[in-house]
Amino acid sequence: MRVLLLGSGGRENALAWKMAQSSMLEELFIAPGNAGTRLFGKNIAMSTTDFPAIKNFVLDNQIDMVVVGPEEPLVKGIHDFFLADNELKNVPVIGPNQYAAQLEGSKDFAKQFMFRHNIPTAKYATFTKDTLEQGYTFLESMKPPYVLKADGLAAGKGVLIIDDLKEAKTELKSMLADAKFGEASSRVVIEQFLKGIELSVFVITDGDSYKLLPEAKDYKRIGEGDTGLNTGGMGAVSPVPFADAAFMDKVQNQIIIPTVKGLKQDNIPYKGFIFFGLINVKGEPFVIEYNCRMGDPETEVVIPRLKSDILDLFEGVATNTLSERDVQFIDKCAATVMMVAGGYPEAYEKGKQIYGLNAITDSIVFHAGTASDGPAVLSAGGRVLAITSYGKHLDGALAKSYDAAAKIEFDGAYYRKDIGFDVL
Repeated sequence: MRVLLLGSGGRENALAWKMAQSSMLEELFIAPGNAGTRLFGKNIAMSTTDFPAIKNFVLDNQIDMVVVGPEEPLVKGIHDFFLADNELKNVPVIGPNQYAAQLEGSKDFAKQFMFRHNIPTAKYATFTKDTLEQGYTFLESMKPPYVLKADGLAAGKGVLIIDDLKEAKTELKSMLADAKFGEASSRVVIEQFLKGIELSVFVITDGDSYKLLPEAKDYKRIGEGDTGLNTGGMGAVSPVPFADAAFMDKVQNQIIIPTVKGLKQDNIPYKGFIFFGLINVKGEPFVIEYNCRMGDPETEVVIPRLKSDILDLFEGVATNTLSERDVQFIDKCAATVMMVAGGYPEAYEKGKQIYGLNAITDSIVFHAGTASDGPAVLSAGGRVLAITSYGKHLDGALAKSYDAAAKIEFDGAYYRKDIGFDVL
């Protein structure tokens, strides 16, 4: 099988690493890829949203399958682009169509879907700049803290949790009237605050059946003890100790099955990953958000625990035979520690040479934001490297990842030293 993988982050590096292990793989191309993905296939300098260029590449290189890593091409309709083109329509795309991708692309769409199918989630209301005053009134009717979410995609930064009513009103005005997050905050969802502990659950579906992947817990804040600014994710662990069999039964019966059935009832075809951002409130699961792709850094901790051939699963999605495929997991814990550029998530420098990568033997280093300069590897993003290790227990896996991180150097490198602190 000749496969084109779209994306350039740690998630794509982990997917490329896994696909390269498949006996079904003939050749793998990654667009645009990074310094890590080139070890598993051929990097192609091509944008993930340049659909005409992707078309030409797929036809010129006899690509059998396209796997979409990030959300942007999905929300912009790459799946629909393929289906509408006579030359491409028979090339399967792993990732949902544009309408289905609104589960991630629009918080309001997702909330309406959940309410329609009785999927447990926080109470909410949606506002625009024309209904700003009603938004103020709604805030006044709620107890703090106040949760404000930009309706559209805001690169993981469009969610604000605010304790003070006056500040919440100011931020609501800033989002709606002053376009704080651009077009993404032209609509804002105000939501009831749920107190609990979060986790991420993933399935892959062909629209009829689904396979459950290992759950994970990620750590968003830049500072230890979950303090400071939100980031794209500073690390992750899998499995999640509190997600026992009884809790996961609730997740499947109350959330996953109603979601997959609900999509079918609403005539929304769905082929690909569904990411459930959940919160455990006194033993009951609630959905915080849906994503229509794998998470990052969760992919870097979940995919290494997958024993099964991932291309076999993708083929099952493409041919609606996923129910016939076998999913097995490695019976070990995994832990990922993210190394980031100095200054991240605010202004940070790129182009710093990375040393020590060849010294890592007992961990997997997934590249998140890197570039090649001949044999040298340079930092090229805020989140630079994701270091994943296995262990019989989480603390052992974390210790290995921290040992590896200590051997890798680049100017300004930073990582949290307390990943997993709340579940160990």
